[in-house]
Amino acid sequence: MSKDLSQNLQKAPQRALLKALGLSDEEIAKPLIAVISAKSEIVPGHMHLDTLTDAVKSAVYANGGTPVAVPSIGICDGIAMGHAGMRYSLPSRELIADGVESMLLGHAFDGAVLVPNCDKIIPGMLMGAGRVNIPAVMVSGGPMLSGFYNGRKISFSSVYEGLGAVQSGKMTLKDLSEIESRACPGCGSCCGMYTANSLNCLAEALGMALPGNGTVPAVASERLRLAKKAGAAVMNLVANDITPRMIMTKAAFMNALAVDMAIGASSNTVLHLFAIADECGVKLDLNTVQRISDGTPNLCKLSPASHYDMEDLGRAGGISAILNELNKIDGLISGNALTVANAPLSQNFEDAEILNGEVIHTVASPLAPYGGLAVLRGNICEDGAIVKRSAVAAEAMTFVGKAKVFDCEEDAVNAISSGGIKKGDAVVIRYEGPVGGPGMREMLAPTAALAGMGLDKDVALITDGRFSGATRGLAIGHVCPEAAAGGKIALIKDGDKIEIDISKGKLNLDVNAKEMGIRAKKLKPKDSNPGGWLLRYANLVTGANTGAVMKKKF
Repeated sequence: MSKDLSQNLQKAPQRALLKALGLSDEEIAKPLIAVISAKSEIVPGHMHLDTLTDAVKSAVYANGGTPVAVPSIGICDGIAMGHAGMRYSLPSRELIADGVESMLLGHAFDGAVLVPNCDKIIPGMLMGAGRVNIPAVMVSGGPMLSGFYNGRKISFSSVYEGLGAVQSGKMTLKDLSEIESRACPGCGSCCGMYTANSLNCLAEALGMALPGNGTVPAVASERLRLAKKAGAAVMNLVANDITPRMIMTKAAFMNALAVDMAIGASSNTVLHLFAIADECGVKLDLNTVQRISDGTPNLCKLSPASHYDMEDLGRAGGISAILNELNKIDGLISGNALTVANAPLSQNFEDAEILNGEVIHTVASPLAPYGGLAVLRGNICEDGAIVKRSAVAAEAMTFVGKAKVFDCEEDAVNAISSGGIKKGDAVVIRYEGPVGGPGMREMLAPTAALAGMGLDKDVALITDGRFSGATRGLAIGHVCPEAAAGGKIALIKDGDKIEIDISKGKLNLDVNAKEMGIRAKKLKPKDSNPGGWLLRYANLVTGANTGAVMKKKF
């Protein structure tokens, strides 16, 4: 696109502005490459992205392009967690996608290297790349190293679980203070198989990132070399006019979903893969998710479900080894899918091996014969709900409990903290969906508090909102339709019996249809009365079962 600026006589005024940036005629004549970085000083996952941006730029220069750094916003979910700021996290995905579109098309770039690292920034940038459809490569900032305390690994989720342990008398305040200071030792995305790292891994399977993107530590020099490879790769894509929609095909999304199930990724990946696919003209649905999950063995159990973290996964062979192992199942992996290396995906994994069988299991001896996520349906989730079943204890896969109902996260957390939740309770948190929140807040505080108290196997959590990838236990999110959209989760009352059977994909309220009808007639849905641009978001966002994407027509 930049040729119109560099070669068109009528674009002399635009060239004058490029020269104001210090660009020479020779630089203006070369392909113009945006290096879109989410660098900021408030997000640990992004604090070091300027070093990666510089590495990308050096490779773009070396391969005949002119790189230009441009910014992206990014919210740290951990810092936003548990207060009003979390309402802006998922909606920011749309702002990021819009920002990528605006910067790329507004300045006639020929290609882009995307440099994100955290939860909404990764899908937001990929959504923008799919929408604009000019050559693009993603290279993330990489995972944080684990913290250590008392001879064991700890992470961000350890702090939240520590709160529950203190409140139940299982931990001292001194221990919690030490964990707080040691849990997050430096830059990078939090070290477990949380949402950011899940998506960084899936970007490899999707073909939009090079091998190692999901697992090379943020502090490793290998991460800088990976950034340089990304800079070289985008120039190859520009030369061959290979665009994101040629890479992010239906086959690519099927590959990503298979890896998703094998690694026990965050439940939020469903939201984000659906949204990225939507921008690429690929349709995904929950039935597809369930089908792939049923046919994909779970090969990894990583933090928070175990003590293994992203660095361990990388040392064990990484996503390439997992792809190679999954490829042993006929028809599961499309090895001929194109990648940003301008080569088939099979080239990334054909020589990869499992180097630690404790971290990556084989398809012949998996942790479970089915994938890490499961879709549930029933009379309070007719359009589906999602559970990370790889993080659910075997004895909690079936559950019958009495409802304790709350209309916001804060009320539920207060009840848990004050001892108001007991074994056998089914905590229902509603009006936290995309519309009702608005913003579908990610909730780690209630799940971690229960885990810290030792109740994660004995209490269910059910919400039309969503849970952090750091969550473990019987946490069911994405209940659709949500309460604010007339969903039957709004009809549940304290004391109602709720039945869960994850193996059968069932979530039901044991209340007869007549009583449900009576409740529906009396229902007065809660109005969140959003202000600012969240008002616009609440009026335009769709349900979680479609990825919480924005309406195309209104």
